Amino acid sequence: NKARITINFKEFEFREGVKTGELMKEISAALIGMPGVEISVDKNREGPPLGKPINIEIRGENFSQLLSISDDIKNEIEKENISGIEGLKIDLELSKPELLIHIDRDQARRLGISTSQIASTVRTALFGKEISKLKEGEDEYPIVLRLDNKYRYSVSALMNQRITFRNQSNGQIKQIPISSVANYTYNSTYGSVNRKDMKRQVTIYSNVLEGFNENKINEQLKTLLKNKELPPGYELQFTGKQQEQAETQDFLSKALMIAIALITLILVSQFNSAIKPFIIIVTVLFSTIGVFFGLALFNMDFVIIMTGIGIVSLAGIVVNNAIVLIDYIDLVKIRKRRELNMNENSILSSEIAMECIQEAGQKRLKPVLLTAITTVLGLLPLATGMNINFYTLLTEFDAQIFFGGDNAIFWGPMAWTVIFGLSFATFLTLILVPVMYLLSDKIRNKMTTIFS
Repeated sequence: NKARITINFKEFEFREGVKTGELMKEISAALIGMPGVEISVDKNREGPPLGKPINIEIRGENFSQLLSISDDIKNEIEKENISGIEGLKIDLELSKPELLIHIDRDQARRLGISTSQIASTVRTALFGKEISKLKEGEDEYPIVLRLDNKYRYSVSALMNQRITFRNQSNGQIKQIPISSVANYTYNSTYGSVNRKDMKRQVTIYSNVLEGFNENKINEQLKTLLKNKELPPGYELQFTGKQQEQAETQDFLSKALMIAIALITLILVSQFNSAIKPFIIIVTVLFSTIGVFFGLALFNMDFVIIMTGIGIVSLAGIVVNNAIVLIDYIDLVKIRKRRELNMNENSILSSEIAMECIQEAGQKRLKPVLLTAITTVLGLLPLATGMNINFYTLLTEFDAQIFFGGDNAIFWGPMAWTVIFGLSFATFLTLILVPVMYLLSDKIRNKMTTIFS
């Protein structure tokens, strides 16, 4: 017996700052521990569907052994009294009532009736059988034949219904009650048998209470069950949301590596150099430092999907400033060589190279800062969840501005990732890129002098 109660909150702008997370804590604390009732408090998830925050799968062959292992693990976790676990449950419905019908095959054979005819009669009585369709205009409605409710849930009526069949020996139509060829017993069984990789499986799962970090709780559980001895042929695995997040993280890591490889390939072909693309790619790698520093400074959660997408997008944004700066340095160096009537590949002195870098830094400072500032300011409304009612702004001159909302929860991590990474990378671009460029220039000039 299950029931679902759904609470729909007012929109964020009308809640006067009331947070649903705090209310979820109060509801969970008030409902946990009610005898004979299993209660789960959860909220609607934005984004792609994910599994349970805590999901432990135990696989093996013997179902009784699986249940015994699952109970041991469940009790072991409950003894630890780990904070944040809503309530461990097992995805197996036990003691489900069952009515077993035993067919007397010898008697059925003597009467000329098959087991499939008996099974079909019982199934038609309980679940029904479509015998025709009723068509009204373009709509069709199935006509299903089955026993009435007062007979369907009566075992005696079910067993005394007659099976109609044609006798194979003389071709006559015969009717016999099911009770003449079968009897029944009461039993209990499992609700269902789950399998994964051709092995039977039992899952222990739970939600995590609002305000607790599910990753830390799973690490505690992994440490607790690390030395858990299982019989041969049985295995334990943490899956659910944690496994899906790990797969997403692997995918985003590969996507970042592919993006960096493609950017490097294009830069090498354009600059006809390996050192300059290396300097540019270093700024991409250092931008991730800004991301983690910003998340730690403002105590924000690392959301695998949206933060990962933000880091991947940073690879395409951060390189722009470094490309603009390095390209302008090269243009200034070419102009200096022409002024000094030097060959394009001639070595410039350290003083002239420093002048080129200083001039490029002065000329490109404004474009670099404007690019970063406009991007950060453009992302701030998305990061903070700024909402403006343009209709009332134009009609009543009342913008009804407020910050927050469901969209900010979903898109905010990606926007903050780009803001932190780009801000830090811009600072590094103005300092690290000129320094690395000057060092590489000195090393290249020295190597050219040695080998020439």
